[in-house]
Amino acid sequence: MTRVQNVLVSVVRWFDSEAHSDHISGEPRAFSFVRVLPFIGLHLACLLVLFTGTSAFAVGFAVAFFFLRMFAITGFYHRYFSHKTFKTNRFWQFVFGVLGASAGQRGPLWWAAHHRHHHQHSDQPEDLHSPKQSGFWWAHIGWFTCEDGFRMNERRVRDWLRFPELRFINRFDALVPAVAVVLIFGLGEALALWAPGLGTNGVQLVVWGFVISTVALFHATVSINSLAHVWGSRRFDTSDDSRNNFLLALITLGEGWHNNHHRWPQSARQGFRWYEIDITYYLLWVLEKLGIIHDLNPLPAQIREETLRLDELRRVKP
Repeated sequence: MTRVQNVLVSVVRWFDSEAHSDHISGEPRAFSFVRVLPFIGLHLACLLVLFTGTSAFAVGFAVAFFFLRMFAITGFYHRYFSHKTFKTNRFWQFVFGVLGASAGQRGPLWWAAHHRHHHQHSDQPEDLHSPKQSGFWWAHIGWFTCEDGFRMNERRVRDWLRFPELRFINRFDALVPAVAVVLIFGLGEALALWAPGLGTNGVQLVVWGFVISTVALFHATVSINSLAHVWGSRRFDTSDDSRNNFLLALITLGEGWHNNHHRWPQSARQGFRWYEIDITYYLLWVLEKLGIIHDLNPLPAQIREETLRLDELRRVKP
């Protein structure tokens, strides 16, 4: 293809991620500038806060939407779609798939395919976002901007391909975030009209509630790829450099217990000890009690015993 054709293909992929899926423009790990323009634009749009100003409601909405979508990513994109650590019905599967898609981290099948690949090749040359192999910044954000990062290996998610609704939101992965922006703008305009005392409006609520919230959510999520492989403690001697980090666990609702997770990814719980705060697991427990999900995979007795033994050895070590 010519350069102009490559640009046009990249633009079409903003809206249809599977367009010309058999075509790779340039090196698989080269920076794809046109393809990532919306991603760059999202970051630059944070500067609009200088013009929209701030309100307590807008900031509160941004924080609430951050944590709601973080739970959709950690609980469903990660622990459900990637690892199947619990079960749910098709309706709730779709609801949380849509909510996760609103985070702007592409579709649930793409997310699961890349994460399953990561577990198979963690910190090996084949791992697309390993700080050990390619450096911290590549692991944090670079991998998300290259051709290999955009592609999805369907063989890794064959178990999910039978659901056309999941394939739809996965293929048109910009649709849900776009709808979210429209709805948030509408809410902001309605509040400006009906509750002017809140001091917000459509544009301000979009900038805080979607743009800033989404950028913060992205960097918090990918910090597990980067920071959680270079910063923290290692309880288990896994074959990768995964680490446990209390601060990252708080920010990501429990994903910071990354060394635990790489020791036993089949568990719905990543905080293996009572003091390892895992908010995602607590919320999943609540959803199970409500009947929305079921069959949460427990931590096996042998892994629990191994955890206690290693902690005891570390405690008594001179």
